[in-house]
Amino acid sequence: MLQRLASRTARPAFTVHSNLKQTTRASTSGPSRCRSTYTRRALRRDGELTRAKVQAEAVSGELPSTPTGPATGFGSGANGVRDAVLTTVFGVIVLFTGGIVYMAWYKDNVLRKIEQAFAAGYDPALELAKNAIKRPDDAPPDPINEELEWDLEGPWTQHLRREEQNLIDRIIQGKEVGHYFILLGPKGTGKTTMILDAMQAVQAEGVAMCDAHPDLEVFRLRLGKALNYEYNEDTQTGLFQRRDPREGGPALDIERALNKLEKVALTHAKNTGKPLILVLNNVHYFNHDDDGRNMLLQFQQRAEAWAASGILTMVFSSDDFWPFFVMRKNASRMHVVSVYDLTAQDAQTAARRMRLNARKQKADPDVLAEVVKTVGGRLTYLGKVCKASDMLKHAKHLLAVEKAWLQSQIGLIPDCDDDVMDEQKWSSCSWLLLREFVRRHEKEVERIREAVANGEAAEDELKGIPLPRIPYYECRQIMTRPDFMDVLLSAHIIDFQINHDVTPDSWLILHAAEEVVGEDGFDDLLDSVRDRVDEIESLHRTRELTFKDVDAGDRIRLMVDKGGARVV
Repeated sequence: MLQRLASRTARPAFTVHSNLKQTTRASTSGPSRCRSTYTRRALRRDGELTRAKVQAEAVSGELPSTPTGPATGFGSGANGVRDAVLTTVFGVIVLFTGGIVYMAWYKDNVLRKIEQAFAAGYDPALELAKNAIKRPDDAPPDPINEELEWDLEGPWTQHLRREEQNLIDRIIQGKEVGHYFILLGPKGTGKTTMILDAMQAVQAEGVAMCDAHPDLEVFRLRLGKALNYEYNEDTQTGLFQRRDPREGGPALDIERALNKLEKVALTHAKNTGKPLILVLNNVHYFNHDDDGRNMLLQFQQRAEAWAASGILTMVFSSDDFWPFFVMRKNASRMHVVSVYDLTAQDAQTAARRMRLNARKQKADPDVLAEVVKTVGGRLTYLGKVCKASDMLKHAKHLLAVEKAWLQSQIGLIPDCDDDVMDEQKWSSCSWLLLREFVRRHEKEVERIREAVANGEAAEDELKGIPLPRIPYYECRQIMTRPDFMDVLLSAHIIDFQINHDVTPDSWLILHAAEEVVGEDGFDDLLDSVRDRVDEIESLHRTRELTFKDVDAGDRIRLMVDKGGARVV
């Protein structure tokens, strides 16, 4: 049946070709109209025959034969291979060219985004500082102050400039070129506040600020947020890179960010003639280990190079002194700015301003003087006291809390066990130093009182007595264990100054120490603890000899010859 169908379909093909030949010969003599008619009919018949042949092959299970007519697409032969090769090469060229264009655009876009981080207007740290708490609707009316006509909506520092504020303003404005700076001072003295005030004055133009963190991965994200840099995490170049950029760790990511920042700083310095400012706040949050010290060294190397070229000024701030000791070894262009507590007069002015901003009633000058005498000029303590209804009561509460905390950290135990001997050794050495601070402060007060009685000094000098200072080398002699001073510094019990003087961390610490030292029997307690520590150490150095199989009446004779012979 299939053979008959194939013979029927194959037989008319000869007729069609014969007709085509006849049509072709006739076209030379006949009119063009007949020629076109015959041609269309022949092509129609040829298509029908081709479809019939394909159906017959499909029924018989054979592979379809090569269609008649010219080859199209990737046909067999040299033409098909050539077309495939050309198509592949063209696709690779388009893909490679697109990748190059995308990479060039992406790198340029990264630099533009970093430039936007230093543009005037928005800065993450500044926006948080400016977002003040709104006054509730049911708040009492503003107190009337006849002495100070201040704008209560502005910052309290607007009408009280510290001595260090002028220098900080010049640094943030880019006028201090060729150096980088580190701000040192106890916590709560106003280092960050001065930086934010200076940034607000210039609307953070050319300034970026970042807080340190013990976890370097978290710090990497914070630095990226400050610089508006994504560490190539938003790129679509997975086809053009061999490994993930983050496989190197946070240190390499931060190095890549600093490389991009350097390019932006070079362009900014050429266009404006001023350096960019990068602030690293609270660098003491870095761990005091190899990773933390290496991170500080990494930024310090950049700070040295950028300060020498004048394209970027870095500002470090720290509450502890260990970052200064680490950076001092390699510093050649580093300047140190020490930030201390306010003086008594400035502290009272700041307290009045803070109390007005807190919507509290005007305080009596004598009460303010007593409060400042108790808490000192530490801004963080003044801020807490001025928001309380009873300022003097709250100041005494802060003193009681500080005293309890101090005793919990270095409290003395008279008959301590040998398990806590190391702790009591540290506590007794710490109280030796604090007792010396108390004694020197009492001597200074007595000296000024005698001068006032003799008419050699004014009464106001008693209000402006600074915290007692002891040189570092004397503190080593007093404590007999200089390694304990680092622990006291990290616990914010004492504070170092740039001229290597040691002071109590705050007036609250000094007053708490005065109350403890002034208790009856404190000196005897301290001496007994030190004697107990000596006894335990003596027991540890003692060796015990045990004799076995000794009966009643036996005698043991022991003789030690220090000349070298030992006879038992």
